[in-house]
Amino acid sequence: MGEVKLIATPASFPCARIEWALRIKGVEYEYLKEDLANKSALLLQSNPVHKKVPVFLHNDEPIAESLVILEYIDETWKENPLLPLDPYQRAQARFWAKFIDEKCVLGIWGATVAQGEEKAKARDGALESLAFLEKEIEGKKYFGGEKIGYLDIVAGWMSHWLSVLEEVGEMELLTAERFPSLHEWSHNFIQTSPVKDCIPPRESVVQYFSFGVNYVRSLAASTKS
Repeated sequence: MGEVKLIATPASFPCARIEWALRIKGVEYEYLKEDLANKSALLLQSNPVHKKVPVFLHNDEPIAESLVILEYIDETWKENPLLPLDPYQRAQARFWAKFIDEKCVLGIWGATVAQGEEKAKARDGALESLAFLEKEIEGKKYFGGEKIGYLDIVAGWMSHWLSVLEEVGEMELLTAERFPSLHEWSHNFIQTSPVKDCIPPRESVVQYFSFGVNYVRSLAASTKS
């Protein structure tokens, strides 16, 4: 099916999504590790709009944005389908994927960087978003049913990266008491091959997010001064 390359950084969960999909599909790929502090010419050329990872290269044709890349992979390599075959279920999976990125990811990140009175409000918003996912996963092993699918891959960052955000942001969100089904799913997901085979060391993820949090907070402080 041609040459496959992935421009990525190990601490980034959108990049991990692509690795998980490729490994589930059994697609061989070359991993091009990107230094985001000194972005390569290849990254800037391949993703001139956003200038960020991941970027997927198939026969030197670049594709950006993790959700777009996941669908491209699923349509190109038919083995082990990620999205449901039923049109309605596919639409539902896309809906929840968009919800995860626009509500959960952004909401939890906002709660992580927030301080003072704003933090409690942001945390409540993040918990509300997680409550919707709790209902969606209730009674299931995976969002995709009995095996990992598209939505599991999209939400998979919660199995490793979320606990880092909780640590860095000094808060508690995904507990077994509050969200038993989602908590159990996250444990099942991270223990499954090939997911567990490409999880970055926790220390590197802590460093990655700590830098981001400090940067955002410093920008906020400079605008107030």
